[in-house]
Amino acid sequence: MSTIAAWPARAETWLDRQGKPAWIIAMVLGFIVFWPIGLALLGYMIWSNRMSCSRTSTRLTRHAPSGNSAFDAYKADTLRRLEEEQEQFDSFLQRLRDARDKAEFDQFMAERRETNA
Repeated sequence: MSTIAAWPARAETWLDRQGKPAWIIAMVLGFIVFWPIGLALLGYMIWSNRMSCSRTSTRLTRHAPSGNSAFDAYKADTLRRLEEEQEQFDSFLQRLRDARDKAEFDQFMAERRETNA
């Protein structure tokens, strides 16, 4: 493959390593330079599911089985455990947000009672 034909794949790999903010910056710069470039990047980002809000890593799940059943079982167990820990952590964060919201609401109601009394 020639160098000219390989640069899109290298650019995609580099942007993937940098993360979602790099893709967004590239898209914005594409719109600034020449709007069809930005539009094409936006379409590609949506089509390739790079704009999804999913927390599960597609990089870990899209790899094919290794051929070693013991390793594949270990990998599946580790990924399952990590997903459970992520769910527990998300639940913990939601409880913290709920407690903070309740405390703020209680403070609002107490201040409102004081001004009405």
